[in-house]
This record gives sequence, structure tokens and C-alpha cells, in this order.
Amino acid sequence: MEIVIGISGASGAGYGIRLLEIIGRMNQAAEKTGQEQIKIHLVMTKAAEEIIRLETGRDPADIKKLADYVHDENNFTAPIASGSYKTAGMIIAPCSMKTLGQIANGIADNLMARAADVCLKDERKLILMTRETPLNLIHLENMVRAKKAGATIMPASPGFYGKPQTIDDLYDIMTGRALDLLGVDNDVYKRWKQTAEP
Repeated sequence: MEIVIGISGASGAGYGIRLLEIIGRMNQAAEKTGQEQIKIHLVMTKAAEEIIRLETGRDPADIKKLADYVHDENNFTAPIASGSYKTAGMIIAPCSMKTLGQIANGIADNLMARAADVCLKDERKLILMTRETPLNLIHLENMVRAKKAGATIMPASPGFYGKPQTIDDLYDIMTGRALDLLGVDNDVYKRWKQTAEP
């Protein structure tokens, strides 16, 4: 199974990083049991690299090591730029309003938007973990356009019924939900009534 992960230049870079880390852990467990692993194609914008340094203090080069394949945002010859290269879909976490606008309006002028466009035209899963607040009318209309085209709009808005204790818990809720939407079985977060009495 191969998936595409995009990290755009919105605040909340930790969501994309956590997604990479969790899939890495899942792959380590799968390797021990001989199960299928998930191959990750990563596209990270230059703005995302700046946000990663600013918000996390981590080196983007270290984050890239968490992926199997790393593609420059301007590399239109990357395999994920073509629908003939099969993937299970794409998660953009976080998805900036700029990236949302590109996708919603068919402006595939970088690899992230092009890979998302491939998912839409080939009817593959595309999950956009949007990160902005408050939303203006342009943002909302772009969300509707992307949804009508086949994307799943998933605002970075974690639930609190599982009583999260740390920022990582919040990241895990969103990461687990994104993987759910992509059809990847996981036990990353506490589900509704998971610990309730029968």
C-alpha cells in the first residue's frame, strides 16, 4: 500500500509530522509480523519547512527521513504526478488555505496540488486537514468546491471526549481519524465509548 502525505505551509506542522511517525511505528509492527507495510510518498513545501523549524524546532531534513520517498514540490516528473502510478490516496496535514484554493480551483502548479488533482480525477481518497480560523467566505467556498470534486474536508479540530492530556494526544486523534478515512486500520486514539462499561 502506498499513500501520499503532503505538509503545506499552514500552522500545525505537528499534524503531518505525527502522521509520519505513527505510520512508521505501524510499519515496524507490521514488519515483525510479516504484514503489509505502508509506503509513504512525502511532499513538503518550502513554507512547511519554515513552519516546522518555527513551531517544532526540528530540522525538516530529519522529518523527510520518516518517508520512503521524498519529492520536491516542483518535481512534476515524480511518479505521484501521474494517475497511472497507483496509490491508495493522499492526506494533506496541515492543508493551508492557499493549497486548498489551488486544489479547489484546479491550479496544479506544484507537485502537492498536482498529486491532489490526480486523486480527484482518478477518484482516490483525498483528505484535506484544513488549518485556519476564522474562515472567510472564500475559504468556505473553496471547501465546498473541493468537497463537490471528491475531497474529504477534515478541519484540524480534535474531539475531547477521550480526555486528551497532551498535545501529542490531540495530534493522535486527528492522525487516527485521517487514517480511518483513508481505510487504514489503526488504534492510534481512544474512540467514542471505547472504554465505557458494556
